[in-house]
Amino acid sequence: MRAATKVFLLGVIAATVAGAWWLQQHRSNVFLAPKPAAAAGTAPAGSASADSAQPPPALIEVSRARAQTVRDSVQAVGNLLSRQSTTLRPEASGRVTALNFKDGQHVRKGQVLLQLDDQLERAQLAQVEAELALAQAQFERSRELVGKGFISKAALDESAANLKVTQARRALAQTQLQRLRIIAPFNATAGIGNVNLGDYLREGDPLVQLQDLQVLYVDFRLPERLSSAVQTGQTIELEFDAWPQERFAATVIAIDPLIDAQGRSIALRASLPNTEQRLRPGMFARVNLILAERNHAVMVPEQALLVDAKGAAVIRLTPWQEADAGKDPSELPDNALYRSERVPVELGLREPGLVEIRSGLEAGDVIMTAGQHRINRSDQRALLAWSNPQDATPLKPIGAEAADETVEGLEQPKAVPIVEPEDVTGAAAHPQALAAGVRP
Repeated sequence: MRAATKVFLLGVIAATVAGAWWLQQHRSNVFLAPKPAAAAGTAPAGSASADSAQPPPALIEVSRARAQTVRDSVQAVGNLLSRQSTTLRPEASGRVTALNFKDGQHVRKGQVLLQLDDQLERAQLAQVEAELALAQAQFERSRELVGKGFISKAALDESAANLKVTQARRALAQTQLQRLRIIAPFNATAGIGNVNLGDYLREGDPLVQLQDLQVLYVDFRLPERLSSAVQTGQTIELEFDAWPQERFAATVIAIDPLIDAQGRSIALRASLPNTEQRLRPGMFARVNLILAERNHAVMVPEQALLVDAKGAAVIRLTPWQEADAGKDPSELPDNALYRSERVPVELGLREPGLVEIRSGLEAGDVIMTAGQHRINRSDQRALLAWSNPQDATPLKPIGAEAADETVEGLEQPKAVPIVEPEDVTGAAAHPQALAAGVRP
Protein backbone atom coordinates (compact mmCIF):
# COMPACT_ATOMS: atom_id res chain seq x y z
CA MET A 1 0.00 0.00 0.00
CA ARG A 2 2.78 2.38 0.89
CA ALA A 3 4.60 1.52 -2.36
CA ALA A 4 1.51 2.35 -4.41
CA THR A 5 1.17 5.66 -2.59
CA LYS A 6 4.78 6.53 -3.34
CA VAL A 7 4.33 5.71 -7.03
CA PHE A 8 1.19 7.88 -7.15
CA LEU A 9 2.95 10.81 -5.51
CA LEU A 10 5.90 10.53 -7.86
CA GLY A 11 3.52 10.60 -10.82
CA VAL A 12 1.77 13.71 -9.54
CA ILE A 13 5.11 15.46 -9.02
CA ALA A 14 6.29 14.55 -12.55
CA ALA A 15 3.04 15.78 -14.10
CA THR A 16 3.28 19.04 -12.17
CA VAL A 17 6.86 19.65 -13.34
CA ALA A 18 5.97 18.84 -16.96
CA GLY A 19 2.99 21.17 -16.86
CA ALA A 20 5.05 23.99 -15.41
CA TRP A 21 7.69 23.52 -18.10
CA TRP A 22 5.01 23.56 -20.85
CA LEU A 23 3.47 26.76 -19.51
CA GLN A 24 6.87 28.37 -19.31
CA GLN A 25 7.52 27.49 -22.95
CA HIS A 26 4.12 28.53 -24.36
CA ARG A 27 2.39 31.10 -22.24
CA SER A 28 4.41 34.05 -23.58
CA ASN A 29 3.96 33.02 -27.23
CA VAL A 30 0.16 32.96 -27.48
CA PHE A 31 -1.21 35.94 -29.41
CA LEU A 32 -4.18 37.05 -31.46
CA ALA A 33 -3.50 37.64 -35.11
CA PRO A 34 -5.60 40.20 -37.01
CA LYS A 35 -9.09 38.73 -37.15
CA PRO A 36 -11.62 38.73 -39.97
CA ALA A 37 -14.52 41.13 -39.59
CA ALA A 38 -16.96 38.24 -38.87
CA ALA A 39 -14.92 37.18 -35.85
CA ALA A 40 -14.29 40.65 -34.48
CA GLY A 41 -17.07 40.37 -31.87
CA THR A 42 -15.95 36.98 -30.59
CA ALA A 43 -12.47 37.87 -29.39
CA PRO A 44 -11.80 36.49 -25.93
CA ALA A 45 -11.23 38.77 -23.03
CA GLY A 46 -7.69 39.86 -22.48
CA SER A 47 -6.77 39.45 -26.13
CA ALA A 48 -5.39 43.01 -26.34
CA SER A 49 -3.02 42.41 -23.47
CA ALA A 50 -1.96 39.08 -24.98
CA ASP A 51 -1.22 40.74 -28.32
CA SER A 52 0.74 43.55 -26.69
CA ALA A 53 2.86 41.01 -24.85
CA GLN A 54 3.71 39.19 -28.10
CA PRO A 55 7.36 39.71 -29.13
CA PRO A 56 8.01 41.43 -32.46
CA PRO A 57 7.38 39.21 -35.49
CA ALA A 58 10.37 37.62 -37.19
CA LEU A 59 11.34 39.02 -40.59
CA ILE A 60 11.19 36.40 -43.32
CA GLU A 61 12.26 37.06 -46.90
CA VAL A 62 10.46 35.16 -49.61
CA SER A 63 11.00 34.76 -53.30
CA ARG A 64 9.41 33.02 -56.21
CA ALA A 65 10.78 30.07 -58.17
CA ARG A 66 11.16 31.25 -61.73
CA ALA A 67 11.39 29.46 -65.08
CA GLN A 68 14.20 30.56 -67.32
CA THR A 69 16.72 29.27 -69.82
CA VAL A 70 19.75 27.64 -68.23
CA ARG A 71 22.96 26.70 -69.95
CA ASP A 72 25.40 23.95 -69.10
CA SER A 73 28.69 25.60 -69.86
CA VAL A 74 32.38 25.44 -69.07
CA GLN A 75 34.76 28.37 -68.64
CA ALA A 76 38.27 28.74 -69.98
CA VAL A 77 40.76 31.44 -70.93
CA GLY A 78 41.87 32.18 -74.45
CA ASN A 79 43.94 34.49 -76.62
CA LEU A 80 42.98 36.33 -79.79
CA LEU A 81 44.96 35.74 -82.97
CA SER A 82 44.73 37.23 -86.44
CA ARG A 83 43.29 35.00 -89.11
CA GLN A 84 46.24 36.15 -91.24
CA SER A 85 49.33 37.99 -90.05
CA THR A 86 52.86 38.45 -91.30
CA THR A 87 55.98 40.51 -90.79
CA LEU A 88 57.19 42.03 -94.04
CA ARG A 89 60.93 41.71 -94.75
CA PRO A 90 62.92 42.70 -97.87
CA GLU A 91 64.25 39.86 -100.01
CA ALA A 92 67.17 41.96 -101.21
CA SER A 93 69.32 44.80 -99.92
CA GLY A 94 68.85 48.35 -101.12
CA ARG A 95 67.87 51.92 -100.35
CA VAL A 96 64.21 52.88 -99.83
CA THR A 97 63.03 55.13 -102.65
CA ALA A 98 59.25 54.98 -102.08
CA LEU A 99 57.09 54.39 -98.99
CA ASN A 100 53.42 53.96 -99.89
CA PHE A 101 51.72 53.31 -96.54
CA LYS A 102 51.30 54.91 -93.14
CA ASP A 103 51.31 53.32 -89.73
CA GLY A 104 47.89 51.82 -88.89
CA GLN A 105 46.63 52.25 -92.45
CA HIS A 106 44.42 49.66 -94.15
CA VAL A 107 46.20 48.17 -97.16
CA ARG A 108 44.85 46.12 -100.06
CA LYS A 109 46.11 42.85 -101.44
CA GLY A 110 48.67 43.52 -104.21
CA GLN A 111 49.37 47.10 -103.12
CA VAL A 112 53.04 48.14 -103.40
CA LEU A 113 54.00 49.23 -99.91
CA LEU A 114 57.73 49.89 -100.30
CA GLN A 115 60.14 50.30 -103.22
CA LEU A 116 63.90 49.85 -103.08
CA ASP A 117 66.33 51.45 -105.53
CA ASP A 118 66.01 49.42 -108.75
CA GLN A 119 67.96 51.48 -111.33
CA LEU A 120 70.64 48.85 -111.79
CA GLU A 121 68.13 46.00 -112.09
CA ARG A 122 66.08 47.94 -114.65
CA ALA A 123 69.16 48.54 -116.77
CA GLN A 124 70.06 44.87 -116.62
CA LEU A 125 66.52 43.93 -117.63
CA ALA A 126 66.66 46.32 -120.60
CA GLN A 127 69.95 44.77 -121.72
CA VAL A 128 68.56 41.25 -121.50
CA GLU A 129 65.42 42.21 -123.40
CA ALA A 130 67.59 43.62 -126.23
CA GLU A 131 69.59 40.39 -126.36
CA LEU A 132 66.33 38.44 -126.35
CA ALA A 133 65.06 40.38 -129.37
CA LEU A 134 68.30 39.57 -131.24
CA ALA A 135 68.10 35.88 -130.29
CA GLN A 136 64.49 35.73 -131.43
CA ALA A 137 65.39 37.25 -134.82
CA GLN A 138 68.34 34.85 -135.28
CA PHE A 139 66.12 31.88 -134.55
CA GLU A 140 63.50 32.98 -137.08
CA ARG A 141 66.20 33.47 -139.77
CA SER A 142 67.78 30.09 -139.02
CA ARG A 143 64.45 28.36 -139.38
CA GLU A 144 63.93 29.90 -142.83
CA LEU A 145 67.43 28.93 -143.97
CA VAL A 146 67.00 25.35 -142.80
CA GLY A 147 63.85 25.12 -144.89
CA LYS A 148 65.78 26.23 -147.98
CA GLY A 149 68.71 23.92 -147.22
CA PHE A 150 71.28 26.66 -146.72
CA ILE A 151 72.24 25.68 -143.11
CA SER A 152 72.26 22.45 -141.18
CA LYS A 153 69.73 21.31 -138.59
CA ALA A 154 72.43 21.63 -135.89
CA ALA A 155 72.72 25.36 -136.56
CA LEU A 156 68.96 25.70 -136.04
CA ASP A 157 69.16 23.82 -132.75
CA GLU A 158 71.95 26.09 -131.55
CA SER A 159 69.89 29.16 -132.39
CA ALA A 160 66.86 27.78 -130.49
CA ALA A 161 68.99 27.02 -127.41
CA ASN A 162 70.39 30.55 -127.46
CA LEU A 163 66.83 31.92 -127.55
CA LYS A 164 65.78 29.84 -124.51
CA VAL A 165 68.84 30.92 -122.51
CA THR A 166 68.10 34.56 -123.27
CA GLN A 167 64.48 34.10 -122.23
CA ALA A 168 65.62 32.60 -118.92
CA ARG A 169 67.96 35.54 -118.35
CA ARG A 170 65.04 37.92 -118.88
CA ALA A 171 62.92 36.01 -116.35
CA LEU A 172 65.78 36.21 -113.84
CA ALA A 173 66.15 39.96 -114.37
CA GLN A 174 62.41 40.46 -113.90
CA THR A 175 62.47 38.46 -110.67
CA GLN A 176 65.38 40.46 -109.30
CA LEU A 177 63.49 43.63 -110.14
CA GLN A 178 60.32 42.41 -108.39
CA ARG A 179 62.28 41.50 -105.27
CA LEU A 180 62.97 45.20 -104.77
CA ARG A 181 59.25 45.85 -104.17
CA ILE A 182 57.31 44.96 -101.00
CA ILE A 183 53.72 44.01 -101.88
CA ALA A 184 50.80 43.41 -99.46
CA PRO A 185 49.96 39.68 -99.60
CA PHE A 186 46.38 40.16 -98.33
CA ASN A 187 43.95 42.82 -97.14
CA ALA A 188 45.20 43.92 -93.75
CA THR A 189 45.99 46.73 -91.36
CA ALA A 190 49.59 47.88 -91.19
CA GLY A 191 51.28 48.11 -87.83
CA ILE A 192 53.87 50.60 -86.69
CA GLY A 193 56.74 50.41 -89.17
CA ASN A 194 60.48 50.52 -88.53
CA VAL A 195 61.49 52.12 -91.81
CA ASN A 196 61.78 55.59 -93.29
CA LEU A 197 62.32 56.96 -96.76
CA GLY A 198 66.03 56.81 -97.67
CA ASP A 199 66.91 54.03 -95.22
CA TYR A 200 69.24 51.33 -96.44
CA LEU A 201 67.72 47.94 -95.76
CA ARG A 202 69.45 44.63 -95.62
CA GLU A 203 67.90 41.38 -96.71
CA GLY A 204 65.64 40.02 -93.95
CA ASP A 205 65.34 43.22 -91.88
CA PRO A 206 61.83 43.47 -90.26
CA LEU A 207 59.81 46.31 -91.78
CA VAL A 208 56.21 46.24 -90.58
CA GLN A 209 53.56 43.78 -89.40
CA LEU A 210 50.30 43.23 -91.25
CA GLN A 211 47.22 41.98 -89.36
CA ASP A 212 43.95 40.85 -90.91
CA LEU A 213 41.38 42.12 -88.39
CA GLN A 214 38.18 41.23 -90.25
CA VAL A 215 38.09 37.79 -88.62
CA LEU A 216 39.99 36.77 -85.49
CA TYR A 217 40.81 33.36 -84.05
CA VAL A 218 40.38 32.44 -80.39
CA ASP A 219 42.70 29.68 -79.14
CA PHE A 220 41.85 28.02 -75.82
CA ARG A 221 42.16 24.69 -74.01
CA LEU A 222 39.72 22.43 -72.20
CA PRO A 223 40.28 19.40 -69.93
CA GLU A 224 40.47 16.13 -71.81
CA ARG A 225 37.34 14.85 -70.02
CA LEU A 226 35.33 17.29 -72.17
CA SER A 227 36.79 16.09 -75.46
CA SER A 228 33.66 14.01 -76.16
CA ALA A 229 31.35 16.94 -75.42
CA VAL A 230 32.82 19.47 -77.86
CA GLN A 231 32.54 19.55 -81.61
CA THR A 232 33.04 21.98 -84.45
CA GLY A 233 30.15 24.36 -84.94
CA GLN A 234 29.47 24.90 -81.25
CA THR A 235 28.98 28.47 -80.06
CA ILE A 236 31.11 30.12 -77.42
CA GLU A 237 30.68 33.41 -75.61
CA LEU A 238 33.62 35.72 -75.05
CA GLU A 239 34.19 38.51 -72.55
CA PHE A 240 36.95 41.11 -72.71
CA ASP A 241 38.17 43.62 -70.16
CA ALA A 242 38.10 46.29 -72.86
CA TRP A 243 34.34 45.76 -73.35
CA PRO A 244 33.07 44.66 -69.92
CA GLN A 245 29.38 45.20 -70.72
CA GLU A 246 29.33 43.13 -73.91
CA ARG A 247 29.53 39.48 -74.88
CA PHE A 248 30.82 38.33 -78.24
CA ALA A 249 29.81 35.14 -80.04
CA ALA A 250 32.31 32.89 -81.80
CA THR A 251 32.12 29.46 -83.46
CA VAL A 252 34.43 26.50 -82.87
CA ILE A 253 36.11 25.71 -86.21
CA ALA A 254 38.92 23.30 -85.26
CA ILE A 255 39.76 20.76 -82.55
CA ASP A 256 43.33 19.54 -82.19
CA PRO A 257 43.41 15.74 -82.62
CA LEU A 258 46.28 15.46 -80.13
CA ILE A 259 45.75 15.57 -76.35
CA ASP A 260 48.51 17.36 -74.47
CA ALA A 261 50.15 14.61 -72.41
CA GLN A 262 51.49 17.01 -69.78
CA GLY A 263 48.48 19.23 -69.16
CA ARG A 264 45.87 16.57 -70.09
CA SER A 265 44.04 19.15 -72.18
CA ILE A 266 42.83 19.59 -75.71
CA ALA A 267 43.34 22.68 -77.88
CA LEU A 268 40.44 24.33 -79.72
CA ARG A 269 40.16 27.24 -82.12
CA ALA A 270 37.10 29.41 -82.69
CA SER A 271 36.37 32.01 -85.36
CA LEU A 272 35.22 35.47 -84.26
CA PRO A 273 33.84 38.06 -86.73
CA ASN A 274 35.38 41.48 -86.15
CA THR A 275 33.97 43.67 -88.88
CA GLU A 276 33.95 46.74 -86.62
CA GLN A 277 37.57 45.99 -85.65
CA ARG A 278 36.99 46.73 -81.98
CA LEU A 279 39.05 43.72 -80.93
CA ARG A 280 42.78 43.28 -81.38
CA PRO A 281 45.06 40.25 -81.66
CA GLY A 282 46.74 39.38 -78.38
CA MET A 283 43.74 40.26 -76.21
CA PHE A 284 42.92 38.05 -73.24
CA ALA A 285 39.49 36.46 -73.49
CA ARG A 286 37.24 34.73 -70.96
CA VAL A 287 35.66 31.84 -72.83
CA ASN A 288 32.27 30.38 -71.98
CA LEU A 289 31.59 27.22 -73.99
CA ILE A 290 27.93 26.19 -74.02
CA LEU A 291 27.66 22.39 -73.83
CA ALA A 292 23.86 22.18 -73.51
CA GLU A 293 20.86 24.50 -73.12
CA ARG A 294 17.52 23.88 -71.38
CA ASN A 295 14.48 26.10 -71.56
CA HIS A 296 11.96 26.57 -68.73
CA ALA A 297 14.34 25.38 -66.01
CA VAL A 298 13.11 26.17 -62.46
CA MET A 299 15.60 28.45 -60.72
CA VAL A 300 15.70 29.64 -57.08
CA PRO A 301 18.13 31.84 -55.14
CA GLU A 302 21.01 29.92 -53.58
CA GLN A 303 20.18 31.22 -50.10
CA ALA A 304 16.86 29.38 -50.20
CA LEU A 305 18.62 26.01 -49.96
CA LEU A 306 18.79 24.07 -46.71
CA VAL A 307 21.39 21.31 -46.90
CA ASP A 308 21.85 18.66 -44.22
CA ALA A 309 22.44 14.93 -43.95
CA LYS A 310 19.08 14.25 -45.59
CA GLY A 311 20.01 16.26 -48.66
CA ALA A 312 18.93 19.59 -50.10
CA ALA A 313 15.54 21.12 -49.38
CA VAL A 314 13.67 24.42 -49.44
CA ILE A 315 10.81 25.78 -47.32
CA ARG A 316 7.75 26.41 -49.45
CA LEU A 317 4.83 28.58 -48.32
CA THR A 318 1.30 27.78 -49.45
CA PRO A 319 -2.04 29.25 -48.30
CA TRP A 320 -3.71 27.16 -45.58
CA GLN A 321 -7.24 27.60 -46.87
CA GLU A 322 -8.03 25.26 -49.74
CA ALA A 323 -10.00 28.04 -51.44
CA ASP A 324 -6.79 30.10 -51.59
CA ALA A 325 -4.67 27.36 -53.17
CA GLY A 326 -2.55 28.67 -56.01
CA LYS A 327 -2.80 32.32 -54.94
CA ASP A 328 0.19 34.55 -54.26
CA PRO A 329 0.69 36.24 -50.89
CA SER A 330 -0.02 39.60 -52.51
CA GLU A 331 -3.50 38.34 -53.46
CA LEU A 332 -4.46 37.14 -49.98
CA PRO A 333 -5.79 39.15 -47.01
CA ASP A 334 -3.31 40.39 -44.47
CA ASN A 335 -4.47 37.89 -41.87
CA ALA A 336 -4.21 34.86 -44.16
CA LEU A 337 -2.83 31.68 -42.67
CA TYR A 338 0.12 29.98 -44.40
CA ARG A 339 1.45 26.48 -44.34
CA SER A 340 5.22 25.91 -44.33
CA GLU A 341 6.51 22.76 -45.96
CA ARG A 342 10.03 21.45 -46.15
CA VAL A 343 10.38 20.19 -49.72
CA PRO A 344 13.27 17.92 -50.72
CA VAL A 345 14.68 19.05 -54.04
CA GLU A 346 17.06 17.72 -56.65
CA LEU A 347 19.68 20.24 -57.65
CA GLY A 348 20.89 20.88 -61.16
CA LEU A 349 23.07 23.52 -62.75
CA ARG A 350 24.25 26.64 -60.99
CA GLU A 351 24.47 30.20 -62.17
CA PRO A 352 25.68 33.24 -60.24
CA GLY A 353 23.32 33.51 -57.26
CA LEU A 354 20.90 30.89 -58.61
CA VAL A 355 20.54 27.12 -58.62
CA GLU A 356 18.40 24.90 -60.81
CA ILE A 357 15.74 22.71 -59.19
CA ARG A 358 15.29 19.56 -61.26
CA SER A 359 12.43 18.20 -59.10
CA GLY A 360 10.42 19.26 -56.05
CA LEU A 361 9.31 22.74 -57.09
CA GLU A 362 7.37 24.36 -59.89
CA ALA A 363 7.73 27.81 -61.38
CA GLY A 364 5.78 30.32 -59.31
CA ASP A 365 6.14 28.54 -55.94
CA VAL A 366 6.82 30.93 -53.04
CA ILE A 367 9.82 29.91 -50.93
CA MET A 368 11.76 31.31 -47.98
CA THR A 369 15.09 32.82 -48.92
CA ALA A 370 16.20 34.32 -45.60
CA GLY A 371 15.21 34.17 -41.96
CA GLN A 372 14.41 30.46 -41.83
CA HIS A 373 16.34 30.16 -38.57
CA ARG A 374 14.23 32.92 -36.99
CA ILE A 375 11.15 30.69 -36.93
CA ASN A 376 12.07 28.78 -33.81
CA ARG A 377 8.86 28.48 -31.80
CA SER A 378 5.74 26.39 -32.18
CA ASP A 379 3.56 29.52 -32.52
CA GLN A 380 5.19 32.49 -34.17
CA ARG A 381 4.13 35.37 -36.36
CA ALA A 382 6.37 36.49 -39.22
CA LEU A 383 6.84 39.52 -41.43
CA LEU A 384 7.02 38.46 -45.08
CA ALA A 385 9.06 40.61 -47.47
CA TRP A 386 9.89 39.95 -51.09
CA SER A 387 13.65 39.64 -51.48
CA ASN A 388 13.25 40.57 -55.16
CA PRO A 389 10.86 43.47 -55.81
CA GLN A 390 10.07 42.01 -59.22
CA ASP A 391 8.39 39.00 -57.63
CA ALA A 392 5.31 40.91 -56.48
CA THR A 393 3.77 44.30 -55.97
CA PRO A 394 4.58 46.08 -52.67
CA LEU A 395 3.02 44.40 -49.65
CA LYS A 396 1.16 46.54 -47.12
CA PRO A 397 2.42 46.44 -43.52
CA ILE A 398 0.02 45.76 -40.65
CA GLY A 399 0.24 48.04 -37.65
CA ALA A 400 3.26 49.61 -36.06
CA GLU A 401 5.03 46.29 -35.66
CA ALA A 402 5.31 45.80 -39.41
CA ALA A 403 6.45 49.38 -39.94
CA ASP A 404 9.19 48.96 -37.34
CA GLU A 405 10.44 45.82 -39.07
CA THR A 406 10.83 47.45 -42.52
CA VAL A 407 14.21 46.65 -44.06
CA GLU A 408 15.82 49.05 -46.51
CA GLY A 409 15.87 47.68 -50.06
CA LEU A 410 12.94 45.28 -49.50
CA GLU A 411 9.30 45.63 -50.33
CA GLN A 412 7.15 46.68 -47.39
CA PRO A 413 6.50 43.46 -45.42
CA LYS A 414 3.25 42.33 -43.86
CA ALA A 415 2.68 40.35 -40.68
CA VAL A 416 1.26 36.91 -41.42
CA PRO A 417 0.93 33.80 -39.29
CA ILE A 418 2.58 30.64 -40.57
CA VAL A 419 1.44 27.21 -39.39
CA GLU A 420 2.82 23.74 -39.81
CA PRO A 421 0.48 20.93 -40.88
CA GLU A 422 0.72 19.24 -37.49
CA ASP A 423 -0.43 22.44 -35.73
CA VAL A 424 -3.56 22.83 -37.86
CA THR A 425 -5.90 21.16 -35.35
CA GLY A 426 -5.26 23.76 -32.67
CA ALA A 427 -5.58 26.65 -35.09
CA ALA A 428 -8.87 25.39 -36.46
CA ALA A 429 -10.30 24.83 -32.98
CA HIS A 430 -9.52 28.42 -31.91
CA PRO A 431 -9.96 30.69 -34.95
CA GLN A 432 -9.38 33.84 -32.89
CA ALA A 433 -5.89 32.69 -31.85
CA LEU A 434 -3.99 31.86 -35.05
CA ALA A 435 -0.92 30.03 -33.84
CA ALA A 436 2.11 30.11 -36.12
CA GLY A 437 4.60 27.29 -35.99
CA VAL A 438 7.58 26.94 -38.32
CA ARG A 439 10.53 24.87 -37.36
CA PRO A 440 13.42 25.07 -39.87
